[in-house]
Amino acid sequence: MTASNAELRHLHDPDVQLMLRVRDDDAEAFEELMLRYQARLITVLSHLVGSRDQAEDLAQDVFMRVYRARKRYVPGARFSTWLYTIANNVASNARRSRARRPEVNVVGSESGPLGAQPMDHLAVAASGQMPTRQLDKREMREVVRGALDVLNERQRMAVLLSKFEDMSYAEIAETMEMTPQAIKSLMFRSRAVLREALEPYLTQGKTSGD
Repeated sequence: MTASNAELRHLHDPDVQLMLRVRDDDAEAFEELMLRYQARLITVLSHLVGSRDQAEDLAQDVFMRVYRARKRYVPGARFSTWLYTIANNVASNARRSRARRPEVNVVGSESGPLGAQPMDHLAVAASGQMPTRQLDKREMREVVRGALDVLNERQRMAVLLSKFEDMSYAEIAETMEMTPQAIKSLMFRSRAVLREALEPYLTQGKTSGD
């Protein structure tokens, strides 16, 4: 069977090569993909649903969907693009289900895979500037969570894929089933919202040198 042009373009992706082995029922290849993506997937899902425990459950759901779809897999994009398309759908379903079934908010775990990095990423995403003072870990988590919470669901997903997965606008567009131009506009609005939310932490200390 001859591969399509789209398939040939992405065969250089080592994760695509692993997924092709998964398609051939290679269990070790599937385990390798889980090792490569599990922590990153939980990170993104944690920010999308607001609970690390739920994110861990949803990550398992995502991997199960990947495995069940293995025989239908065609590498028309980077593996990460395909994976996060599934993750975005799973997270959206979870959020809709939670909206229909209100419950007490779960406070995020004190420890997690992100450490101090989210604040740095979001600060750069918002204004190109780093925080002007060192925040303690608890304060940093609260700032990050608060900044992300002011974004709507689509804005949050686009920012996470851009800053945590280093996806291009075209890849984010494919993941979120939008046009690249729509993603560009979405990211512009997201940066404006984040800049406003993070401004107190980006501007403190500037007046002393004026």
